[in-house]
Amino acid sequence: MADAWDVVVVGSGNAGFAAALTARSHGVSVLVIDAAPPEWIGGNSAFTAGAFRTTYEGLDDLRPVLDLDDETAATIDLAPYPRERFRDDIQSMAGGRSDPVLVDTLVDGAADAVRWLQGHGVGWELLADRQSFVVDGRRRFWGNLTAGIVGGGIGLIEAEARAAERAGIPVRFETRLVALDLDDGRVRGIIVAGPDGARTTIEARAVVLASGGFEADASRRAAHLGPGWDLAKVRGTPYDTGDPMFMAIAAGAATAGRWSGCHAIAWDAAAPDHGDRVLTNRFSRQSYPFGLVVDRDGRRFVDEGADFRNYTYARYGREILYRPGALAYHLFDATTAPFIGTVDYSTAIDGVSRFDAPTVDALALAAGIDRDGLAETIRAFNDGVTDVPFDPTVKDGRGTVGVEPPKSNWAQRFETPPFTAFAVTCGITFTFGGLRIDPAARVLDVAGRRIPGLHAAGEIVGGLFYDNYPGGSGLTSGVVFGRIAGTTAATGGSTAVVS
Repeated sequence: MADAWDVVVVGSGNAGFAAALTARSHGVSVLVIDAAPPEWIGGNSAFTAGAFRTTYEGLDDLRPVLDLDDETAATIDLAPYPRERFRDDIQSMAGGRSDPVLVDTLVDGAADAVRWLQGHGVGWELLADRQSFVVDGRRRFWGNLTAGIVGGGIGLIEAEARAAERAGIPVRFETRLVALDLDDGRVRGIIVAGPDGARTTIEARAVVLASGGFEADASRRAAHLGPGWDLAKVRGTPYDTGDPMFMAIAAGAATAGRWSGCHAIAWDAAAPDHGDRVLTNRFSRQSYPFGLVVDRDGRRFVDEGADFRNYTYARYGREILYRPGALAYHLFDATTAPFIGTVDYSTAIDGVSRFDAPTVDALALAAGIDRDGLAETIRAFNDGVTDVPFDPTVKDGRGTVGVEPPKSNWAQRFETPPFTAFAVTCGITFTFGGLRIDPAARVLDVAGRRIPGLHAAGEIVGGLFYDNYPGGSGLTSGVVFGRIAGTTAATGGSTAVVS
């Protein structure tokens, strides 16, 4: 008997499950395959904190999906985040290069994606601990990243996997895509290799590629991102090597996006080379806007307060790779230490690169920072801090004068012991270059024509992100384009999604 399905989805992450569940809702047969073993289900999605960028007119817009009582809601200040702002955030961080049609598709589908996930058993919460501060008795959110998934990335994947099981969607693990099965330019199925290496053909009317970028392949990172990128730590799964994407390119698929760009963040220097399924995002270091960032020579090299971290962390992580030893240090004193994130800088993790000392000189010695360089940097920084009221919930303008690079907001003199340093390196999340798709998530060839039977969603898609990335947009993109890909794969062209 032939191994035949209506739709085959490659990848068991958020985008893959969104595509599979939506295709199944149209009444077709669906199979999900993944090169990873079952304990690595979810791909990079499992390693996220579960932050989900969506649009809303205020707190009342989000309350239908939140477990939030009236008394708590009355203490929260949450400004609207309309579609226009989301759209501008993506384009401004991409220098206006993002595909405007794909951006509109992402932004317009964000709010419905939240409700769709809830309908499949995903729980939601306010990201109060990571995206807000209490000021004058009011909880004020900042950075326009408000909604999060209960249980983070693991919670998301567990809920989606349960929904897939209820829908009768099987997942075959340790099943590696070897080639696309083409017939006169149309995808008719895939050729896969199982755990024993034996190759078989799976017939399909449509194939959805949702297998991520090439961030886990050191040689491909060096070839496309540039020298030194083979040394970056991988935040997530070791199975996102880019093989399905390059197979599609070899079959004639067009590319899009910035192939020399990626999402990367400050990552604990002692973290393993690949992601840890238990700790997931706990090695991230993102409280730097309230402290100082220096390299091994004790020199600052970024404007820590240029914007809220949601708009700078994916770019600043890359900058660390180019510093001596691909190392940097996040510094805090007793004044700024209260702003250290309890999630991002947990001391409960073995091997965390934290150093504490009673003096700046002793801190430099303990952390391995050049003592003279650090002393000079801190002296110049302290002399340049302006006397403007401090407010962590807005870009307060409390910056520096005569300091290069400047610190534009949240600058406070670094002088009150004890002092703390966290050693960080570059942790790559995903690559920005990918396949070119149309708004119906159909893969296009180099002439701009769709490749019949081939669709894509998630991090494998190029054209959305370039120089930088608004935090939380990746999960949103996975659901929005996953649902569209599932619909077009199941129906042959209609872009109407089914709940």
